[in-house]
Amino acid sequence: MGATDVQIDLISPDSFRHGHPWEQYAWLRANAPVYHHPEPGTPGFWAVTRYDDVRTVSRQPKVFSSAAKGPMVGDPTEEQLAGTRQMMLFMDPPEHDRFKLLVSRGFTPRNAQSLTARIESLARDIVDDVIERGECDLVADVAGRLPSGLIAELMGIPRSDGERLYELTEMMHTTDDTVHSPEERAGAVVEMLTYAASVIEEKRRSPGDDIASTLVQATVDGDRLTDGELQMFFLLLVNAGGDTTRNLIAAGLELLFAHPDVRARLIADLDGLLPSAVEEMLRYTSPVANFQRTVMEDTTLHGVDLAAGDRVVVFYGSANRDEDVFDDPDRFDIGRSPNPHVAFGAGGPHLCLGMHVARIETAAMFRELLTRLPDVEPAGEAERLASSFIAGIKTMPVRFTPGRRLAID
Repeated sequence: MGATDVQIDLISPDSFRHGHPWEQYAWLRANAPVYHHPEPGTPGFWAVTRYDDVRTVSRQPKVFSSAAKGPMVGDPTEEQLAGTRQMMLFMDPPEHDRFKLLVSRGFTPRNAQSLTARIESLARDIVDDVIERGECDLVADVAGRLPSGLIAELMGIPRSDGERLYELTEMMHTTDDTVHSPEERAGAVVEMLTYAASVIEEKRRSPGDDIASTLVQATVDGDRLTDGELQMFFLLLVNAGGDTTRNLIAAGLELLFAHPDVRARLIADLDGLLPSAVEEMLRYTSPVANFQRTVMEDTTLHGVDLAAGDRVVVFYGSANRDEDVFDDPDRFDIGRSPNPHVAFGAGGPHLCLGMHVARIETAAMFRELLTRLPDVEPAGEAERLASSFIAGIKTMPVRFTPGRRLAID
């Protein structure tokens, strides 16, 4: 592999303390695009960092399985995996496809567009709640409230409960034991599943026009979903419904702070540039850092022989900076076109179900922020989420000239 001054460690939260480890990614793409990465207590895994290879792994579920060892970096025992087998992230086709059909109709581009007015109203209400204050925590008070409020509405639960569930997802995704211990993370999962059980019971008694009620009444191959399957569906929708949007809004605004010329260009042509700006924010920040797959048969990837049972981990942030795919990939270009990023996954069965909704949410919130808080600026140092799985910002103090609420109380 050759000597290098770059220390390769893609599993420590320290490597992600200031965002993605871009220098490590670049070295790996150039020198070892399929790199055997050590991991304490395990045989290690293969880190996959180039765009085409990430796509290959993502689109061949028969060769690279989500179910065998799960999608989170690690080498769990079958006993540890037992409770997760009912979640779509831990499934391969055809089982995955049958479950995905239950909710996919609610997340089509057309259905996502039908939510636009409600999403814009939520974004307006959230900015109303802070605009008179002149300061806020952009993550807790703004970015986190939009996806948690929307998923609460889609699931037919109170908005305040949705915000508590958002707090639990942050705990669950922390990979630094000094911030949240394994016991605390396990407790967050238990609390969310317990809450899910109460929602399931309520929707069975009194179904409504929401996703939770649809799932309670749904069948797979003629059978109703079990309580465990419903709880795992709930956990997945809450987690997936908030991560990308929350972290994208915060990281996107941080990018605009760092690039005032780009910010001015965007404000000057908001209608024309906002869609491509959202795509570039997705590419440039890559909110979900990685997913794991397990090799099911001996195969070769980028000239490297992989054996059945090996684990591979695809790194989306690295793929989104691949020099062979993106011109000047380290430049933040809100007019970039084409922009075939893999921030929502790289195709295959696990392409993000909620990506159309996430795009609408992000655009709606940036329209509110850039038009109603045009002079918003940092009011202190942002603190990043202590995670090597989610590249996100935990707190982000900002200030702005106080303005006027639009809603009538």
